[in-house]
Amino acid sequence: MRLRRKPHAKEAVRNHPRVVTEPERCRGKWHSLFGNDGPLYLELGTGKGRFLSRVCQTTPEVNWIGVERVEEVLLQALRKADESECDNLHFLWMDVHQLDEAFAEREVDRIYLHFSDPWPKKRHAKRRLTHSAFLERYKQVLKPGGEIRLKTDNEPFFDFSLEALEEAGYRILESTRDLHHSPYAEGNVTTEYEEKFTAKGIPIHYLRARRPD
Repeated sequence: MRLRRKPHAKEAVRNHPRVVTEPERCRGKWHSLFGNDGPLYLELGTGKGRFLSRVCQTTPEVNWIGVERVEEVLLQALRKADESECDNLHFLWMDVHQLDEAFAEREVDRIYLHFSDPWPKKRHAKRRLTHSAFLERYKQVLKPGGEIRLKTDNEPFFDFSLEALEEAGYRILESTRDLHHSPYAEGNVTTEYEEKFTAKGIPIHYLRARRPD
């Protein structure tokens, strides 16, 4: 379904106090923004923000940043974040290609990829967020021992991601093709898409991978 554009969304996002409008100024010193030395976790592609609005409440010791390029979607995530009243949650209105402009080398502890666009056509493979070019970007900003956690309903994308991660040197620590009926279900925080797919009986694929040393 085509996203309905909202003329006011750009201004609302730009002026929202949770949105960091000049992330390059925080590069290498994000902990100063949060006022603590807690771990820094990113969600790339926030969707409507259900995951972040929930997880920021259950993990107050973590500094959370949601990255989203579509202002209409980000605006919905911001509204949920405000309802959560979390002080440990900020957002970046930008494309994932700019990740190394916002974060210094080895600054990020964990990256979440939740139901990323699978770009099923072979000619679009480079757009997948687990393509080797993106994995190299993640490698730069992740700390030694840093992790990527991925969830998807799309099995071909999951297979592609497993292979791409292993080829890039990441170590697969956990993997399942049915998260909700696996040992990894405990403590899982769901997203909008996850609840939608689960209600239809579609299994959720999940993996946890560690950055190459």
